[in-house]
Amino acid sequence: MAQPDHRPDVVVFDVGEVLLDWNPRHLYDKVIADADAREWFLAHVCTPDWNREQDRGRDWGEAVALLARAFPEWSREIEAFHHRWEETVRGPVAGSVDILRRLHAAGAPLYAITNFSAPKFAESRRRFDFLNLFRGVVVSGEAGLIKPDRRIFDLFCARFALAPQRCFFIDDSRANVEAARAVGMQAALFVDPPGFARDLAAAGFSV
Repeated sequence: MAQPDHRPDVVVFDVGEVLLDWNPRHLYDKVIADADAREWFLAHVCTPDWNREQDRGRDWGEAVALLARAFPEWSREIEAFHHRWEETVRGPVAGSVDILRRLHAAGAPLYAITNFSAPKFAESRRRFDFLNLFRGVVVSGEAGLIKPDRRIFDLFCARFALAPQRCFFIDDSRANVEAARAVGMQAALFVDPPGFARDLAAAGFSV
């Protein structure tokens, strides 16, 4: 990582696939036994684009009904995405959560900007206590904006009165990392917890 012009003092997390091991396949490995049928379903029915609209704030009942009308033969499997959503999360990304807890214990200000359905994020907060360590969170489903739209980063900075130069942002999406950099944050692409720890150390954090 290049040497920064200003040392950040705030860490801003993405949540899915950085702190939570989220993947629809965790659920659909159990729901659809045939691998080819499962991959077709995830590519053509419950697609990333469809799920992204729940992250943008679309109601889950509306989302399920929309797909069930288009693919009535898959209605049971479509409903599972909503009603068994907790099974899409295998659990915490342990190494990342360890880093989060160490940063919190050291007094670092911790925040999050996450593409997440608002009700599913509330559900996840009840399930995983470490999601309550943040001083503030911008949830896309509440904001009606999703990364990498720079407006969600602008909203974050305005809501919490944080200059972007103070923020070190971590995300598993390269587009989101580039968007954070475009607004003036320091940002790193999450690959694995050891790499995350190295990037934090390079930015001046003790982990």
